Amino acid sequence: MLMLASLIETIPARPWSAAFSFSPHIKHRESPLIDVSLVRIMSASPDQQGTRQGLRVIHAGLYRTGTMSIARAYERLGYKTHHVSTVNPVKTPWVSVEHAAEATWPSIPGLDPSRPRPRYTRADWDAAWGEYDIVTDLVSPFAPQLIEAYPDAKVVVVQRDFDPWWASMQGTIFMFLDEPDAAIKRFVGGVLLGIRGGHAMRKILLGFFGVERKEDITEVVARAKYDEYYAQIRKMVPPERRLEYRLGDGWEPLCAFLGKDVPDEPFPRLNDTVAFGLLAQEAGKQIIQTRIKENAPRLLLVVVVLVAWFMYRRSTL
Repeated sequence: MLMLASLIETIPARPWSAAFSFSPHIKHRESPLIDVSLVRIMSASPDQQGTRQGLRVIHAGLYRTGTMSIARAYERLGYKTHHVSTVNPVKTPWVSVEHAAEATWPSIPGLDPSRPRPRYTRADWDAAWGEYDIVTDLVSPFAPQLIEAYPDAKVVVVQRDFDPWWASMQGTIFMFLDEPDAAIKRFVGGVLLGIRGGHAMRKILLGFFGVERKEDITEVVARAKYDEYYAQIRKMVPPERRLEYRLGDGWEPLCAFLGKDVPDEPFPRLNDTVAFGLLAQEAGKQIIQTRIKENAPRLLLVVVVLVAWFMYRRSTL
């Protein structure tokens, strides 16, 4: 056990975090866009942080549309905000997200169509995110459902031009569908460490794009789904409850829409590809180390069994 504990303390950030985080394959280097406070660990439980009335603002902006920058802006304006890179990954309700994906897209490969999961309700969303005012990137594909569940919430729509968005997705988020690499990571993370992030992201991506594998997400398919998503949001939400925010608009339109004073500081600009990767690596390191410590007895048993099997095999040769 002492040997395992020592091993845990010496886990390098790069190999483990690259396997389980939202990280593109990049070389580590310094970036002026990184704010180390974005990888803080929030130790207080939901009960300790007080009860909430549900989401006050619905962020309708898909992955890779500046979610990290605007998440920091929301926080600066006083909203309790969830972004996968700023909250303890262990505390992210991955199982709830995975179940929501199964309920939303029952055609996801591997699901039993004869046993569909009930569609998520307001109570389900409250149970998962009730402590937050705003949830940004992780549940953005579910924005239409959130709009139905929270009819009084304001909606901030953030849309990039398709071409740069498509290029960004291919270099980052789609790594969750890189087989067999991703399948191995899901097995190790899900079975050995109890991390469902890879499983949840795979189901969201395949379900959202309506495909069975990564190769089916062509540029034509992606563009159609991208346009369909934003058209649906605009159809559901009247102009008086909706802000059309473009990256680079700054504080003024956002603060006017939310009824907040304009901060006397530059609007956050975070999450270029390098910053995205480095922050994800740190978050990945946190989740791996936490899970290994929590599951040390099980992992030790696995190590003992593997060593015994190896020694047995050697003795029979």
